Amino acid sequence: MQTTTPTRTRSLARSLARSLARSLGCLPARLLATAAMALAPVLACAQGAPIKVAFIDQLSGPLANVGEIFQANLKFAIDDANAQGGVLGRKYELVSYDNKLSAQDSLSALQSAIDAGVKVVFTGGSGSSVVTALVEAATRHNERNPDRRILIVNYASIDPDLTGARCSFWHFATEANTSMKMRALADFTREQKDIHKLYLLNQDYAHGRVWAALGQQMIATARPDTQFVGATLHPLGKVKDFAPYISKIKASGADTIVTGNWGQDLSLLIKAAGDIGYDPRYLNHSGGGAPGTVLAVAQAKSGKLTWVSEWLPNTEDPALSALSARVKQTAAGEYFTPRVLVSVQLVTEAIRRAGSDDPTKVALALEGMKMKTALGEVTMRKSDHQLLLPQVVSTVAPVDGKTVKVGAEGTQYGFRLNSVTPAQALDLPSACRMKRPTGV
Repeated sequence: MQTTTPTRTRSLARSLARSLARSLGCLPARLLATAAMALAPVLACAQGAPIKVAFIDQLSGPLANVGEIFQANLKFAIDDANAQGGVLGRKYELVSYDNKLSAQDSLSALQSAIDAGVKVVFTGGSGSSVVTALVEAATRHNERNPDRRILIVNYASIDPDLTGARCSFWHFATEANTSMKMRALADFTREQKDIHKLYLLNQDYAHGRVWAALGQQMIATARPDTQFVGATLHPLGKVKDFAPYISKIKASGADTIVTGNWGQDLSLLIKAAGDIGYDPRYLNHSGGGAPGTVLAVAQAKSGKLTWVSEWLPNTEDPALSALSARVKQTAAGEYFTPRVLVSVQLVTEAIRRAGSDDPTKVALALEGMKMKTALGEVTMRKSDHQLLLPQVVSTVAPVDGKTVKVGAEGTQYGFRLNSVTPAQALDLPSACRMKRPTGV
């Protein structure tokens, strides 16, 4: 499709306005100019103006590597969609904002995105407090500005409140939430007879506290013979040496650490345990897919990191393997997050079904959507906008040629499959009481 420049668009608008004037005969010049301005965006859309989407996550600071991985995966997904022709004859245009792991900076980025004409914001890697702030701000904005609405698509923050007590019509979660992930892990513990005493060590923010609470509740239900021997919260992204925490945990007699840590907080925790020869099991939500984690386990030569994701990174599934191979050629490298690709695919299909990129129409099209993906069939629940997708439990372990055939991060450690929980089994109750826009 031929690209139309802003100058040509304005010229077309003026020409059309003049034709309109000739047919009407007597419109004042001021009204003709107004007509030309009003027609310009319509003509731009007709000529295939891009659909603007935004990335808002951390690209600086101690956890910048996590944000960079999500940004690279999102760019891959956007490029993939554009290579297939985009949607409605239009391509996506991705703009990125560094929120510096700050809720305040995220809100500034959101306003910049709105001013730039962004329709959908992809976010989630900065944690639940940041995503909650973005969702609440977007909800207020959309109520006050029905002609400039915006959607939040959350691919990583897994606090159940985001699709529970704090659910919003304008927010969609494409990652399994904490309850779903902990359910998969709790089911895994039923068969692990080496788990007896557990310690809760978590980051001191909303999700860290939720991970600890759900861990104690669900694992105790699955394994009533186990004992929780301690609990500690620590500052998010600020601890440089976890040795004091590890010494305390080891002294408690714990053989398992239930931790929602991610990024450097998980890598440094594993390192500290390795430094004193402590060999616990870690029950974690997504750390195995974060940069540096497998390397930390390989260097420590101790610790069994068991985590949950939507896929097994060294999968033999043909479709996922092919996608993973393509991602390795991008800035994301070996850190493929299929749910980010699925997020873009869902939005694309919703725009196609809606016949518009209007956020209200797109949201309505997303609700209840079922779609076949490389992960299998996924469903976006209408009741709370939580995506139902399978969860895979795996453990970082040495390459043995049988259960682990491929190493990760340049090491001889990869991922051993433990169990797969299908999407349908994770259709858990939600506390959401969705407030829908007037007239919807």
